Amino acid sequence: MIGTDRKDHRVRVELDEPRWLTDGEQESWRAYLRGSRYLEEALDRDLQAHGLQLTEYEILSMLSESGGARLRMSELADLVVQSRSRLTHTAARLEKRGWVERQSCLSDRRGVELVLTDEGRERLVEMSKAHVESVRHHLLDVMTREEFAALGVAMGKVRDAALGVHQAVVAEACAEAELEADLDEAELALSREG
Repeated sequence: MIGTDRKDHRVRVELDEPRWLTDGEQESWRAYLRGSRYLEEALDRDLQAHGLQLTEYEILSMLSESGGARLRMSELADLVVQSRSRLTHTAARLEKRGWVERQSCLSDRRGVELVLTDEGRERLVEMSKAHVESVRHHLLDVMTREEFAALGVAMGKVRDAALGVHQAVVAEACAEAELEADLDEAELALSREG
């Protein structure tokens, strides 16, 4: 089992006996799981009625809030918690509609940025009205302001803890990929010599 220490370093944790959830913890855990899935499904369904998926809306929204309406694909993938592969596919759908464009990074020509187009911004403005009403209807209207604020605090803690683990996993994967590339290069050099 993998966990993190207090400094968010990945550590292996071996447990002889799991720390089973109490009945109350189990009830809360299952309420969270089902509630979050139903919520995402409802928000997605409401946007699909207007021809847009929740994942697509989130990408357009993140771009609109960034400086210059552009973000590196890798940074955007982290913001919307999608794999780079999945983001690439979603970006391709949005690009076909003319809502985004892929361009070379302004700061590093090797990287790729996703850029919100004027048409994409117009579409986002139209959809944001429906989306905010959906969020209010399915989430904010079913709880008090205090409950919603507490939810924000709690999920902020979960996000921050998960982000630390995510960054460690990504760093480890990048290091492994770099090592594999170095080995491939060395193997290629040896094959040329032989």
